[in-house]
Amino acid sequence: MDEVSAERPGAATAAPVPGGGDGGAGGADDGQVIRTRALTKRYRGGQLAVDGLDLAVPAGSVFGFLGPNGSGKTTTIRMLMGLIEPTSGTAHVLDRPMPRSARTVLPQVGALIEGPALYGFLSGRDNLLRQDAADPTADPRTRRARVAAALDRVGLTAASGKKARAYSLGMKQRLGLAAALLRPRRLLVLDEPTNGLDPQGMREIRSLVRELALDGTTVFLSSHLLDEIEQVCTHAAVMAHGRLITQGAVAELAAGARGRLVVTTPDTADAARVLKEQGIGDLAVTDGRVTGEPPAADLAEVNAALVTAGVRVRGFGVERASLEDAFVALTGEGFDVAG
Repeated sequence: MDEVSAERPGAATAAPVPGGGDGGAGGADDGQVIRTRALTKRYRGGQLAVDGLDLAVPAGSVFGFLGPNGSGKTTTIRMLMGLIEPTSGTAHVLDRPMPRSARTVLPQVGALIEGPALYGFLSGRDNLLRQDAADPTADPRTRRARVAAALDRVGLTAASGKKARAYSLGMKQRLGLAAALLRPRRLLVLDEPTNGLDPQGMREIRSLVRELALDGTTVFLSSHLLDEIEQVCTHAAVMAHGRLITQGAVAELAAGARGRLVVTTPDTADAARVLKEQGIGDLAVTDGRVTGEPPAADLAEVNAALVTAGVRVRGFGVERASLEDAFVALTGEGFDVAG
């Protein structure tokens, strides 16, 4: 985030939007905290950002919303949070229609969307104190204790007195998460929450997400990092070019893709030749490993062919398919899988 946007709170949603209403939305329909039907957003000029999205997010899940940058993830989240109107279709959050029920729903939702909006001239602690004070349901007598607990939870206690304009991007992300966690929430919506974090910070955020899920909070996490989704999420949906490709339990999505044959050997060139003769395609050779598509033939026969050819086989088998394998199989394309 640049310094100008950091000085203009409201440029992005960094914390729950307080509102009226009783805040007591009933249980989500069929155990779903988010559901959409044919949700569509078309911008002026005809750009179709989201095309007929049918999404179902189970209560208590850590739900990964996965897709390359520009696939429609942030636009979908902005519609779910009532920040923009859909062109057509419906969206329900906590069993209430959005954006019509925003004043009832949003006090129960913590959100970090498109990066936190901060007062750069205030310290991290004072930013949270001001955000908490804007919530009419927050007890002022326990405000400082809530802020201290939120800062501690995201690892910012030591830097809480520093001006927000001096924070790194990763620290701003942490402060935005702290703002979303000032009060217990039924739903936490995070748009690229590990953006700008170093590997240690990414691990800490993943651990925090798991803790929140164990506490009963449903976490809806958007990311373009396949590895991140696979490590922390129980369920996922895959978006591409504004359309939903698939959704379901992460284990089931990965199980729908074929794994990879892996041969560990010092004789990689000979192994690749034999595997090609056995009709195995998509071969890749790395240091000490040859991988390829799982063979149609019996694995024992393929292994025997390697041994007969004098290949020293130190490891042989089919690795379980990953979420990356499932995505490539479904879309025919890949994207950033670093995590």
